[in-house]
Amino acid sequence: MAESMERNILLSYEDYLSLPADRNRNEILEGELIVTPSPTFEHQEISQNLAHILYFHIKKNGLGKLVTAPMDVLLDENTIVQPDIIFISAEKLRRITKRGIESAPDLLVEILSTGSKRYDRLSKMQIYGKHGVPWYWIVDPETSTLEEYRLESSHYQPVGTHRRSSKFTPGLFPGLVIDLALIWA
Repeated sequence: MAESMERNILLSYEDYLSLPADRNRNEILEGELIVTPSPTFEHQEISQNLAHILYFHIKKNGLGKLVTAPMDVLLDENTIVQPDIIFISAEKLRRITKRGIESAPDLLVEILSTGSKRYDRLSKMQIYGKHGVPWYWIVDPETSTLEEYRLESSHYQPVGTHRRSSKFTPGLFPGLVIDLALIWA
């Protein structure tokens, strides 16, 4: 009797390129295809508001580059993600290639959606830590909070949870004070 062998197939960047163009957000997390619906208007508005504040601070101070989704971040050949907001410091700009951003940027921001909560809080947090992303922020539209995490020994430690109407001074951007009420507006 022939033995049945289960074969795990790891998807790669080449497989990712062959995915159909649709309204879904396709990512590959350690070889596994993750498909989530396109974000809601509220999600996109929060992303745009936060990115706008960060962009002008980063540009004014010559700190690097800020981009928003969709933008491929290739953490390795089997892990391709599209975080909502990505910051790459001036020292790491060489990581920007024709394929996207290759290797860990300095900051990844995920804005939670119904279809992405589990991945953003668990899988992606572990993967981002494993790949050395120094800062990770999670923005939760339901609770109007921004959670700031800093990487220590490949695991994220919470720096703080910042509420809807508070002022947020990011550890990554000294001198920047973000009035969080502006991102929910």
